[in-house]
Amino acid sequence: MANIKSQIKRNRQNERRRERNKAVRTELKTAAKKARTAVSEGGGEAATELLRSASRAIDKAASSGIVHKRAAARRKSRLAKAAGATGSEG
Repeated sequence: MANIKSQIKRNRQNERRRERNKAVRTELKTAAKKARTAVSEGGGEAATELLRSASRAIDKAASSGIVHKRAAARRKSRLAKAAGATGSEG
């Protein structure tokens, strides 16, 4: 345990940020899963909207530093690719 006052405060800040980041990452996973499920079921308009919202959530997480910008681009690319692959079959 830290004895220095500034480090004690820093530990509290880090813990709050860790909890917030964890919640955002969980939401990202949920949004991506919903989008992939909607696409695989052939949701059409609903799937497009879910893809858009998942993409937006990924961008917001990247802009706040929760996810690296290249990781965000990769995730968005994979979502779009999955949507395109199943969209062309039906």
